[in-house]
Amino acid sequence: MHAFLLRGSRAITAFPSCAGGRACGALALGTLLYAPAPTLAQRAESPGDFPTKPLRLLVPFPPGGISDVLARALGARLTVSLGRPVLIDNRPGAGTTIASGMTAAAAPDGYTLMMQDITTHAINATLYPKLGYDSVKSFTTVALVASSPLMLVVPPTFQAKSVRELIALGRTRPNDFSYASPGNGTLPHLVTEVFKKQTGTGFLHVPFKGNAALRVLAGEVELTFSVMPPAVSNVKAGKLVALGVTSAKRVAAAPDVPTMIEAGLADFEFVLYSGVLGPAGISAPIVAKLNREIAVAVASVEMQTTLATIGADAVSVSPQQFQKYLVQEMSKLARLVNETGAKLD
Repeated sequence: MHAFLLRGSRAITAFPSCAGGRACGALALGTLLYAPAPTLAQRAESPGDFPTKPLRLLVPFPPGGISDVLARALGARLTVSLGRPVLIDNRPGAGTTIASGMTAAAAPDGYTLMMQDITTHAINATLYPKLGYDSVKSFTTVALVASSPLMLVVPPTFQAKSVRELIALGRTRPNDFSYASPGNGTLPHLVTEVFKKQTGTGFLHVPFKGNAALRVLAGEVELTFSVMPPAVSNVKAGKLVALGVTSAKRVAAAPDVPTMIEAGLADFEFVLYSGVLGPAGISAPIVAKLNREIAVAVASVEMQTTLATIGADAVSVSPQQFQKYLVQEMSKLARLVNETGAKLD
């Protein structure tokens, strides 16, 4: 949920403190939340009364993926704590830019939010030569929620039963086998291209819309680096075999699955992060309230159980730290997109 290679998920749970004390913190807050004067409609509602109506949480992916699972679990908790329904609105398509565009264009009142991940902003900022919004300036960072690795999966009948065997197969029979991804420039695509380059293997890329793990289940391709929810559930059901995970350490949801680093790939660490954004200009008190409520929700027993089930780690940071991290990852992912030569479908 990354260089995008991070050294462990702890890298996104802690950020260096800002030197300069209160003055520096005030500068960061002002930079993040600067907006034009509020409209009459916005002034009519006091931040202390927020929310007074249902909230909408946009998900730029189809149901079943990690962003959808996290959004629904988080929405359920926030519905209770905020006292207003949080409606989940799946808006997949156009490489997540549909949901991102809707969020950027929404009223900055805190009622329209989006569950973003590494694709929506850090990757798309470079992958798309022209977007209808600015990946930083058009949004307000609210809260990080979780991070999770990808899982390398193959069919039970596939002849390679380990990462080393897969590498040997990819070297001796280059381009005889295919891998799936949710599309060009997505993290599974970029990670597999890095895997190919690092191991000297050849696998053909077959981009699909939606869940790439389902393409392995259907026998259309031989492998994929999948997001955790569909991978973990199908591995436990015996329908897929997991060869490795891209985190620095093994995940509790699949403790018998080695990391790619354990399999011999130095520094092969990629983590998918998920967070909540809103349109630019949401007032500081509303952002602070949402950040607090999301942190409480993520720490709840219910959310912790969900995270453990899908192999994800909870993350709680301030909105300012989230924005700083987002900008850093955009720079890192720009290099990765350029190095792999990823282009739009």
